[in-house]
Amino acid sequence: MKIYEKAPAKINLLLDVLRKREDGFHEVEMIMTMVDLADRLEMEELPRDSIMISSQAGYIPLDEKNLAFQAAKLIKDRYDVRKGVYIHLDKKIPVAAGLAGGSSDAAATLRGLNRLWGLNIPQDELCKLGAELGSDVPFCVTGGTALATGRGERLERIDNPPQCWVVLAKPPINVSTADVYGRFRVSDIKEHPSTAAMLGAISRGSFSDICGNLGNVLESVTLGLYPEVLQLKESMERLGADGVLMSGSGPTVFGLVSKEAKVSRIYNGLRGFCKEVYVVRMLT
Repeated sequence: MKIYEKAPAKINLLLDVLRKREDGFHEVEMIMTMVDLADRLEMEELPRDSIMISSQAGYIPLDEKNLAFQAAKLIKDRYDVRKGVYIHLDKKIPVAAGLAGGSSDAAATLRGLNRLWGLNIPQDELCKLGAELGSDVPFCVTGGTALATGRGERLERIDNPPQCWVVLAKPPINVSTADVYGRFRVSDIKEHPSTAAMLGAISRGSFSDICGNLGNVLESVTLGLYPEVLQLKESMERLGADGVLMSGSGPTVFGLVSKEAKVSRIYNGLRGFCKEVYVVRMLT
């Protein structure tokens, strides 16, 4: 039997950092939703007790460094599964891009192996497992749109934002989330984005208010380190995107666009100097 799972990318409509915690993590408030750019995973039981991963992408690790591998090992160890699995990862989400590609792969692995091996693990328990792998994994397990607090593992489901086009652009650089958070200082932030205002905008289904309340405090670090990201953001705004923000710790920048007529102009304008540009829809 083969199991198939889709692993969509996420974007942060809002990312605020409140303080540094005693455990070394940061206390955050994030509003996240998913877009229709996705990896696809195929899982099949092996006759021997081992984990094998393959991918058409030559630039990702296929061993213990891969989050899907870590997820498979975690679920095997925790539930004493003495079976092997072969996972093929069809990679579409750019890596180290602020789009939670690795986290979504891990979440899809947890969901898929739960089905493949008939473990009947409840979703909230899968989320707790996911939190051991990374702060974004619990959200990727559930999908949808959510307010994430704590270090990102505490989730409150909220309404989906209104449907729109999303233009994603990633410059040819990789950004380390740990490095960005290591350089971030809460005291440097003069104005924090308003979580309450964004929640209200989503609740009302107001696309213009959502665009007006986009915010990501990590831009204060990444845009200073990587001028390419700032150039992308300014170009997307100039080309007419309704709302523009860096996702996660970067370097991907996304633009929310309500009218299809604008999309091709933005796409073509960005493709003039950026190879990785994607036009997708929100997963609502």
